[in-house]
Amino acid sequence: MCGIVGYVGDKLARDVVINGLRRLEYRGYDSAGIAVIAGGRIAGAKRAGKLANLEKALEEDPLPPATTGIGHTRWATHGAPTDENAHPHSGQSGRVAVVHNGIIENFARLRDELEAAGHNLRSETDTEVAAHLLEDAVSGGADLTTAMQQVCRRLEGAFTLVALDGEDPSRVVAARRNSPLVVGLGERENFVGSDVAAFIEHTREALELGQDQVVTITRDDVRVSDFDGRPAEGKRYHVDWDLSAAEKDGFDWFMRKEIFEQPRAVADAMLGRHDEQGRLELDEVRVSDDELREVDKIIIVGCGTAEYAGLVAKYAIEHWTRIPCEVELAHEFRYRDPILTRNTLVVAISQSGETADTLMAIRHARTQRAKVLAICNTNGSTIPRESDAVIYTHAGPEVAVASTKGFLTQLIACYLLGLYLAQVRGMKYGDEIRSIVGELEKMPAHVQRMLDDAESVYELAAELQSVRSVLFLGRHVGFPIALEGALKLKELAYLHAEGFAAGELKHGPIALIEQGLPVFCVVPPRGRDQLHAKMVSAIQEIRARGARTIVLAEEGDDEVTPYSDVRITLPVVPTLLQPLVAAVPLQLFACELATLLGHDVDQPRNLAKSVTVE
Repeated sequence: MCGIVGYVGDKLARDVVINGLRRLEYRGYDSAGIAVIAGGRIAGAKRAGKLANLEKALEEDPLPPATTGIGHTRWATHGAPTDENAHPHSGQSGRVAVVHNGIIENFARLRDELEAAGHNLRSETDTEVAAHLLEDAVSGGADLTTAMQQVCRRLEGAFTLVALDGEDPSRVVAARRNSPLVVGLGERENFVGSDVAAFIEHTREALELGQDQVVTITRDDVRVSDFDGRPAEGKRYHVDWDLSAAEKDGFDWFMRKEIFEQPRAVADAMLGRHDEQGRLELDEVRVSDDELREVDKIIIVGCGTAEYAGLVAKYAIEHWTRIPCEVELAHEFRYRDPILTRNTLVVAISQSGETADTLMAIRHARTQRAKVLAICNTNGSTIPRESDAVIYTHAGPEVAVASTKGFLTQLIACYLLGLYLAQVRGMKYGDEIRSIVGELEKMPAHVQRMLDDAESVYELAAELQSVRSVLFLGRHVGFPIALEGALKLKELAYLHAEGFAAGELKHGPIALIEQGLPVFCVVPPRGRDQLHAKMVSAIQEIRARGARTIVLAEEGDDEVTPYSDVRITLPVVPTLLQPLVAAVPLQLFACELATLLGHDVDQPRNLAKSVTVE
């Protein structure tokens, strides 16, 4: 997620903003920029790459002294990480400057409207649309606050906007919808930021804004309204964290923070995915519909967690499209001489877009004339650049080595791919696709429900501190979740952990069952009658042999209750979507157990976030 800083006060805005951006570097970014008001106009600079590039540019061409400014570190979504696409963005005349987090879903329609009216938009971003709209409003006589209210009523999606009017150095105006924004309350100075780390050096007094609110800060005042201009109030609070904790929003680990960011990440992954008629639209699909109709085989490649996302995707894609789908470890793919044709679609899943094994796999696929689609979280990285199409997951930066929100948003991207192929190939009616998309759009609330019950999972971790081995069982899409749960425990707690397909028990793994052995069991929804019954039978078998059964089953599933030593209740969701909720308690459990064992959760031993060598 991008970083935002805004300032009005008596200090040099350049120093306040740059220092605030530096404290937000932990969020990850690929460009940075600043704008200040001086001499009745806006002055600024922006550069692709790290903050050091911006600072060097400012040393070579210093900004004039100013006490009002905004800054931004960008995590690219619309448009590659370039100087031109970096924030802030200006309107037609340069009177207004804007920084933005989130996605404006209807930007294409608004851009067409602006261009038809003679506006020249210079970037590829959705943000620039907001800058031009704001400038039109202030040029028409509105003050910046009123202009922001007017523009926000036209915008669709999730966004935080922070703006300057070069002719009014007294104020910074910001707005939020489904995207974080907090106000810092100082003495003869006030701040806005994407989180409190932006201003904690200066004040620990903060104001939390509500949904669909606009805030205007001046040196001596803070005023809040809704998008219709009615006065509103924020919630004042004191920040009692140090800077390190502030960067983590008060959580002890980045991983725990990222687990709790998942409702927002899943919502962001769904933003802008369909037009007004409900037809799916994906990020950059540079493969024609005719070519997609000719696809006769799909091969998904990935490593670790990405491969498990692919295993879930196989169930969904084959079910929705009837196209044969294989899942392969990227590092084995090219060495086995796979059969690829121009009608093969290779789907490469990589959070960083730089995973060496996956990169070499897609290069091999392209030499065989196969089409390649990337599922990735990092705009402009190598794998998307070298692919024919890309679906960005929009999870925001993931600092912890163990992937959490990256995994859930990869699942969302995989589901969207399956539905898009079904749409293009005519395998599902529009209302069927809209129904499934509707279920996906409910998932943030379901994920939040799992997080609301985190304390019970933490209590379970405390009870199991002394165990040295844990097993995970699942069937259907629950099997990849069993694998993912085991991987998280291995990565973080350094325990022996294995994930098995429950049907494999009698083929060997049941020999591992002994008295007191914890076994997590992911139970399919009751709508899958045969699978559900077989999973319940498996739970009975291992419990009869002394296992301690920790059962993840949907609400109202009373058939498993007699065989559950511990019950984790899942929301009732469609079978194929159950991984989105079942993965969450397993993440919480691994994070908490590792914490109790005294391990570094964010940086597990021997591991790196991105594997850039084969």
